[in-house]
Amino acid sequence: MARIKGGMNARRKHNKVLKLAKGYRGARSKQYRVAKQSVMRALNSSFAGRKQKKRELRRLWIARINAAARLNGLSYSKFMYGLKVADITLNRKMLAEMAVSDPEGFASLVETAKSKIA
Repeated sequence: MARIKGGMNARRKHNKVLKLAKGYRGARSKQYRVAKQSVMRALNSSFAGRKQKKRELRRLWIARINAAARLNGLSYSKFMYGLKVADITLNRKMLAEMAVSDPEGFASLVETAKSKIA
């Protein structure tokens, strides 16, 4: 039986990595060894970036809710506690959207929260 060398598999693997490295400068897009390091780092960074995006959006929503609640005379923490006591379950994304696009509706939520706290 003839010996089968691994050239085809290696070439396929190399081309896959080089395709991912397309657009990188210099050896990073031409040489397999350098490209592999760059691609591995880029994939790790993109994974971390997807997690950071979620954190940053939550921070943004909280900042918007806090600003709108303070305009209506209540701090963020007291507002959220009032909603919890009033058994109103709205997530922060929807509350932030209301704070920006529907100030009257948000003000009514703040009044409900105030009445439940006091």
